[in-house]
Amino acid sequence: MIPLALSMGDPCGIGPEITLKACAAPSRTAPVVVIGDPGVLTRADRFAGTGLTVRPIPSVDRAAHTPGTVDVLAESDLPADLPWGALDARAGAASFRYVRRGALLALRGEVRALVTAPINKEALRLGRIPHPGHTEILADLSGTTDYAMMMANDELRVVLVTVHQSLRTAIDALDTERELAVIRLAHRALLRGGRAAPRIAVAGLNPHAGENGMFGREDLDVIAPAVAAARHEGIRASGPWPADTVFMRARAGEFDAVVAQYHDQGLIPVKYLGIEHGVNITLGLPFVRTSVDHGTAFDIAGLGSADPTSLLTALRHAEQLSAR
Repeated sequence: MIPLALSMGDPCGIGPEITLKACAAPSRTAPVVVIGDPGVLTRADRFAGTGLTVRPIPSVDRAAHTPGTVDVLAESDLPADLPWGALDARAGAASFRYVRRGALLALRGEVRALVTAPINKEALRLGRIPHPGHTEILADLSGTTDYAMMMANDELRVVLVTVHQSLRTAIDALDTERELAVIRLAHRALLRGGRAAPRIAVAGLNPHAGENGMFGREDLDVIAPAVAAARHEGIRASGPWPADTVFMRARAGEFDAVVAQYHDQGLIPVKYLGIEHGVNITLGLPFVRTSVDHGTAFDIAGLGSADPTSLLTALRHAEQLSAR
């Protein structure tokens, strides 16, 4: 079976630890090839305690998937004194190389999907990587211009119109064309996920979705026309709905997904339900990509206490989506 690729994440964070724990978990069913640093993984297992043997391989086709081992495509050879839980330019640059290798493997069909452990945006900057996060890196590497981030758990699915930018510039970036594109991406993703006629709620930008223009006209002039255009195409979209209640309604089953206007509007309700159960899915790429919905957690890196549940959830979603 074609394996999943799992990029190790920032070598100074919890990525190496949860990578090992996820690979060792009995609940993991798909074969996995890790992209990372064999030395870092070997040192991480001293506190991860999985007992896995790290096995460097030159290419995906050399993976053995032997019980008790983890097959690793080496994309860095970092020093043994690289500190846990610290920002480091070397780690930022290395984490980018892991993602780049995984994307290229997925584009060539050598792996069935790419699953990513967390990277650190400041470490990327220190490593002179001109991208703020995974989504932008993968879009650039694959030549994708129409993409969006979906955060999901068993209770809620949220797709973001804008992602890694300031709130001021996010509001300025809203336009009807982008709004409609994200509604379409959400619709296609839900169809691929098995929903025959998905119901998509679009959250308003302003309080009470603008109160018919009293609290700003973006909901009337930008968001509502996109919803109308989507409905004209046969998409079951509705809104803009007040953001303070629409996520609750979706969680109760009234909608299959919510389109949120900016990062925190959409991610706070998802993460409030439990970071360990969430998964990040990039929509619009020419391959399946899922990720954890948490960060590098430098404060607990190297302690052995990191929870791999979100990464296991990301592996499960990648397996299911790539099967479809």
